Amino acid sequence: MIRLVCIDVDGTLVGKSGMVAPESWEAAARARAAGIRLAICSGRPAFGRARGFADRLDANGWHIFQNGSSVVHLPDGETRSRPLPEESVLALIGRSRATGRILELYTDTDYFVESSAPRARQHAALLGVAWAPRDLDRRSGTIVRAQWIVSHDEVERVLAEPHDGLTLAASLSPVMPDATFINATPVGVDKGDALRRVAAEYGMPLSEVMMVGDSDNDISALKVAGHPVAMGNAEESVKAVAARTVGDVERGGLAEALELAMLS
Repeated sequence: MIRLVCIDVDGTLVGKSGMVAPESWEAAARARAAGIRLAICSGRPAFGRARGFADRLDANGWHIFQNGSSVVHLPDGETRSRPLPEESVLALIGRSRATGRILELYTDTDYFVESSAPRARQHAALLGVAWAPRDLDRRSGTIVRAQWIVSHDEVERVLAEPHDGLTLAASLSPVMPDATFINATPVGVDKGDALRRVAAEYGMPLSEVMMVGDSDNDISALKVAGHPVAMGNAEESVKAVAARTVGDVERGGLAEALELAMLS
């Protein structure tokens, strides 16, 4: 029996258009009517478009944002957030300025970027927020996640650099196909860790949880969930740890996964 389905956003819930397919919303509504809880499990923050997706999937539930560093209960805003070490934040800011790379810093409710590069503007549009560059030294609030936005050929170099006190995870978005997003969360914090916390809040064993994803940053959650499902467009590393693979995001793959959950 599956009682909770955790759903990645980019490449799983949304495809190249950045929109959710009607059949996915229809399947989600049927799953909720059948008593199945639904939870966003995304690298995106708990504001902008991702918050809207979460509200529509399960407005009274727990959701996972920021690769697990923000676990938010929508009705009352209660969180299980994990802050980044301040020394790590300062080191990232220094490296961003030395290399010219785009660095974003996130709290539960806001984000900060000082780059005016086209990709920084593109990403604001993807998130569904206004692009407004701000001096990173003037950030406010508790930083729970950092993110590099880099070209694909920079990924190995960035991952090989020291990131003391941080866990790194790379992800992709079909909406920005020329970029890789490298998320930095506190050591030990990832989607798998957050999935455990959400299941515990609901009092559910992990054997009753399905995770649906497509990117490397979904692997930790896929390994934890009792029912790991990969999208047809998923990376091979993701398919390797999944129990089964459904259709492509552009061909109703998420609706197929939700139907499987209802048949369990």
